[in-house]
Amino acid sequence: MDRQQTPNAPLLPPPMVHQDDADEEDETVKQLNECSSVYLSLQDCLINSNRNWKSCQKEVQALKACNDRRQKDKRS
Repeated sequence: MDRQQTPNAPLLPPPMVHQDDADEEDETVKQLNECSSVYLSLQDCLINSNRNWKSCQKEVQALKACNDRRQKDKRS
């Protein structure tokens, strides 16, 4: 017998974030300075792609490049 696939299951809401976790993440993002917007874009991509890192390589590479620039600027 062939099993029929059911239609896509409804999306569940994201798990609730504990307030301390959210505050800690905010502080981490703030430390990224000019890279914070790139980091948040990566987070958005990962959420939208169901944590599929392969789908977000453009954002991963942009964050890496931004971080490399930050490190280079610190050394100068």
